[in-house]
Amino acid sequence: MKTMLFLGAEAAYLLAFRGPLMKAFQAKGYRIVAVAPVPAAFDTARYAELGIDFVPWPMGRAALNPFAELKSIYLLWQIIKRTNPDTMFAHAIKPVIYGLILARMLGVRRRTAMIPGLGYAFTEGGGLKRLLVGLVARFGYRVALAQAHMVIFQNPDDLAALRLGGVLPATVPVGLVNGSGVNMTHYAPAPWPPGPPRFLMVARLLRDKGVREFVDAARIVRVAVPDAQFVLVGGTDPNPAAIRQDEIDGWLAEGLIEARGHLADPRAEYAACHVHVLPSYREGTPRSNLEAMAMARAIVTTDVPGCRETVVDGVNGLLVTVRDPRSLATAMQALALDLDRARAMGKAGLKICRQKYELEAVTKATLALIID
Repeated sequence: MKTMLFLGAEAAYLLAFRGPLMKAFQAKGYRIVAVAPVPAAFDTARYAELGIDFVPWPMGRAALNPFAELKSIYLLWQIIKRTNPDTMFAHAIKPVIYGLILARMLGVRRRTAMIPGLGYAFTEGGGLKRLLVGLVARFGYRVALAQAHMVIFQNPDDLAALRLGGVLPATVPVGLVNGSGVNMTHYAPAPWPPGPPRFLMVARLLRDKGVREFVDAARIVRVAVPDAQFVLVGGTDPNPAAIRQDEIDGWLAEGLIEARGHLADPRAEYAACHVHVLPSYREGTPRSNLEAMAMARAIVTTDVPGCRETVVDGVNGLLVTVRDPRSLATAMQALALDLDRARAMGKAGLKICRQKYELEAVTKATLALIID
């Protein structure tokens, strides 16, 4: 029996986003080994229930301590050597860099990288720390991606950025898929809620997700539409761009937003909103936009890589200027004052989601790029 190793940056995320792909490979007769760091409160027995062997891998997602990184690399070396996979699928920046280089050294026969977005290291602005992280990431990717048999992207902008920047060798085969897909049985169309206008943002609470722009836009919209409601769903994060809890507490004290924290199942919040807002600086393909589309909700998002893939401007939502709260507020206010238009956009988004992002179709397309 062939063994396939899935390597990710976080066990819960790896299962949520790559679980269907793991099951597809199981159906092809593969033994699946999943390797990732384990967050607090996550029960790894969920992997065992699916017949997947799980191996914890201590790895700091945001840490740059060289001694900690060397320890993570050594432990990953041991894991790969012990599990002896025929194929590796690495997802996210550190797993791709460390995993592909080690897999090549250890003779793993087929090696695939997925770039789910270029994220913090490739986003402009942020000072010296982001610049240094970006330089390290580019060098690491340049070395690691040269070891890949296939590199899979979720939007054409990320592919172009790495090709033009000399990070991705021209000889390495590449593929494009429509994100990770969305389970349209689980995220099903919800009845349209009554007013007042309710805006929802589901995202990790990072500056780069546009959290502050969402809050600043809410202040502007509230002047013209006093009863409008604004809800944040998302947890804190070790990322250097994380929003501090005291800042969130200040917004709550101001009475400007509601904050739900991380929700394992955000469907009730999607159902209660009229518009999903994601003012991110850059994405692969944003899962929250797809979930909202599957539930027939309008989208307001930024005209940046990844986000723009999910919206046909004026059809299923509105595209706005990145890092511009006034542009965001203008779009949000327009839909707050015309909820019938927002409802029509939600219906259009549901149709687009069925055509492009249905989970089974995306999983099949991804599997076809990886398998021999």
